Amino acid sequence: MLQPGERIPAFSLRDDHGGTVTEADFAGRTVVLYFYPKDDTPGCTKQACAFREARDAFASRGVAIYGVSADGIASHEAFRTKFSLNFPLLSDPDHAVCEAFGVWGEQRWQEHVYQGIARTTFVVVDGVVKTVFPDVDVMGHAERVLADVF
Repeated sequence: MLQPGERIPAFSLRDDHGGTVTEADFAGRTVVLYFYPKDDTPGCTKQACAFREARDAFASRGVAIYGVSADGIASHEAFRTKFSLNFPLLSDPDHAVCEAFGVWGEQRWQEHVYQGIARTTFVVVDGVVKTVFPDVDVMGHAERVLADVF
């Protein structure tokens, strides 16, 4: 997993509006890049809605929010619309970016073992990782991240 002080890898991902986001878009900016397992599931919905509610507070500090999962663009569009999400969702269907950030791998839920995304948030300043929030508990997470960028 990327650690504070490391530069983020080069990447190019499509967003839920049909555009493309690359690491170059983060130059000179502070960005919250959160990786989540799946659109429209209970924990991921709570997390996304908490970031939606806090978006203005982040924006007032000049911080952009991006969510990343392996779901496709159509899934992201439906998720964004259903919950009125006000930040971009990035699609990483081959999980190459998830792997580069170190958040893809063996996951366990109840008695199931599978390959997927470990819920992780990175605060990135000018392309360099400032803070990593691994194994995120969605309850109160947006507030903890906001406190970090304050």
